[in-house]
Order: sequence, then C-alpha cells, then structure tokens
Amino acid sequence: MEEIATATHFIDLELENGAHDYHPIPVVLERGEGVYLWDVEGKKYFDFLSAYSAVNQGHCHPRIVNALKNQAETLTLTSRAFHNNKLGAYMQYVTDYFNFERLLPSNTGAEAVEAAIKICRKWGYTVKGIAEEKAEIIVCSQNFHGRTSTIISFSSDPGSKSNFGPHAKGFITIPYNDTESLEAVLETHPNIAGFLVEPIQGEAGVYTPDDDFIKKARTLCTEFNVLLMADEIQTGIGRTGSLLAVCGSCTCEGHCEQQQNYSRPDILILGKAISGGTYPVSAVLCDSEIMDVIQPGQHGSTFGGNPMACSVAMEALEVIRDEKLTQNARRLGNLFRVEIQKYIERSTIVTKVRGRGLLNAIVINDSEESKTAWDICLKLKENGLLAKPTHGNIIRFAPPLVMTEDELKTCIHIITTTLKSFETK
Repeated sequence: MEEIATATHFIDLELENGAHDYHPIPVVLERGEGVYLWDVEGKKYFDFLSAYSAVNQGHCHPRIVNALKNQAETLTLTSRAFHNNKLGAYMQYVTDYFNFERLLPSNTGAEAVEAAIKICRKWGYTVKGIAEEKAEIIVCSQNFHGRTSTIISFSSDPGSKSNFGPHAKGFITIPYNDTESLEAVLETHPNIAGFLVEPIQGEAGVYTPDDDFIKKARTLCTEFNVLLMADEIQTGIGRTGSLLAVCGSCTCEGHCEQQQNYSRPDILILGKAISGGTYPVSAVLCDSEIMDVIQPGQHGSTFGGNPMACSVAMEALEVIRDEKLTQNARRLGNLFRVEIQKYIERSTIVTKVRGRGLLNAIVINDSEESKTAWDICLKLKENGLLAKPTHGNIIRFAPPLVMTEDELKTCIHIITTTLKSFETK
C-alpha cells in the first residue's frame, strides 16, 4: 500500500530544496473552495488571510476557473509582439469599471508599482518640466509596495532593505497619515512628481488612517501639480467595503467620481483580487494625458495582457459585481469589528481592533519581538482557522468576501475562544 505523504514531508521538501525567504504557518494545503481550505491530512479550515486579499471571490470560484479553462484550451500567450482578441476587450472593460481612460497590463503587484513609478517620473520630466534625473516621489513610512530593487530602496523594513543596496535615490519618506508633513515637503521640494500611498497599510498591520487623509492628500497633490498614486493592490476590489479604499465611506460600486468621499487618484495600481487569485494579473490605470508619456519600446511585459489573464480578470470583476461582494464586505466587516470590540472590553491580551470592510487586524498586548501573536495563530490553526501575524504583535484577519454571516459568527467564536486561552490568569 502506497504511503501517504505527511505535512512534514512537504515542509521538509521546501526547506531542503527552496530558498528560505518565507516563514509560513506550518500547514500544508491541497484544496480550497469558497472560504474553506483543506490540508494534506484532510483537516478543514476557515481561510482568514485570502492569500493577502487575492482571493476575495473565494477559492476556486467556478466562474473564474471556467474562464481560465476555456481560454487555456484556445490561446494562452501571444506576447505583445502581436495583438490578441482579448486584450482590447479587457482594457475597455476595466477602464470602464474603474472610470479611467487607459490601462497598462502586467502580472504582479510589484511589477505594477514599478511601472507606475516609471510613468510618474516620465510625466514629471515631459509634462511638469522637472529637470532630467531630478524627479522625486514621496512615500510613507512603514509602506509595503513589494520587494523589487527599486521598491525596497524606500522601504522602512530592515529585513527587506538591509544588505540589498546600493539603493535607488529619488524618494522622500514622510509619516503615514500626516498631511502636514506632506504639505511641508511639497512646499519645499519643487521636483516632486508624485505621491505613492496605500489607502490602508495592510502589511503594516492594517494601519487605517484618518477618514480625511486621502482626501486631503488629493487636494494637496492637485494644488502642487503632483500625481497621486494609489496602491490598491491589497485594499481594492471590494475588500474594504467599497470598490476602492480611496472611495472612503462611499457605498456605490464604481463611476463614483462625483461622490463626496471619493478621492480619485491620478494613477491607480491594482493586483491580487483582479484575478480572484486564479492567475497573476496586475494593472496600472490612468488617463490618457498621463499614460501617453509611455511610447513603444519604453515599457513592456511578455506575459502582461495575455489572453488567459484578460479572460480571468474580466470574469473575476464580474463576480465581484454580480454577487455584491463589496456590500457583503462592508456589512460583515462592521459586524466583525463590533463583536471583537465587545471582547476587547474585557480582554487583557488584545488592545485594539481596526480596519475597514473585511480587512481587519487585532493588536496583541505584547511587544513586536514576542511570540505571542505567532502562538495565537498556531492555536487558531488547531481550532480550524488560518491567519498570520504581521509586525510581530498584530494579527490580520481578511477572509474571502463570499463569507456568510453565519460563517463569520462561527469564526468570531473560534477567534474569541482561542484568545481566551491566552488571557492572563
């Protein structure tokens, strides 16, 4: 009889043969459906990470999987040396969906951020009139935009940055959620081309800024002729209870530039859930006067805009709209925070819950160097729920947006029961 491979077997294979660039929760997954995951030993879990918000539509959504299958049997890749019959339709669909004029297709979130930086810099030189090699971009401390060489140059995380230099120049860091610092830099630095910002800092522990932070940043960028670049790779596409996190408390489902709380960015960066986690897809959106600074030969991607990516992304966005997942995230997120706050009021182990929609986090009453949050996540795993710490003492909770209210209540019970076992006796 053939021996069944254990989780330890698969983990050891990774450790022995792969780069040691991640420290995962010790679980080996082999199947997913909706809000659930199963490991190689058959145990079922609630997914409360959603592949860092890539799986907003749930695991293996049948409509998205069928779009992938159908396109894979027809045409997978042409490169951009030739046209294909899906790319134009995809560009039209997504620009209409988010109300921008042009789209640059790519594959990963970091790749899209790199493209946005290039577009912003060239706009600064050719449109704003900044002297060559002098353009600067403002970023925020504790940001996370990826781990490519340029991006880590303005990272605040020593683990991402140390020993990987020399680092790229041309970036000015300000505190997050601080428009006074933003204004001060804009007033004293004439060569600013753009402001790159996450509407909510996910990797920093779901750091949720003041409600008017992005709105004030939009006003300042307009005043100083600077491009506002919104990195919505993790926060966008329904996750925060609005189509984009820059929509703030806006409850519409797109085409909302007239809404009071919508702070329309000049450049919008999307990834992750634009494909429902089924295929690597990312995109940069902006209007023609900005995008047209990029000409043939100045940027490109062999896989960017391939037919499978286009088909999958259109279906993934249709699912968000048809199943009203944005509205569901808004409703369930409110419920989650209310119930967790009730627990916090009598807790010694949790000090805070924060977030928007179904992007939330709890702050554990211990130092960033402690193992408490990690140990809580290990206990959550034992109890059938998968989550992971960030910044040492913060646990992020981001389930797929297809979760039902009854499922969420079950998960809240798992979370609070687990936390109780860590309370001070």
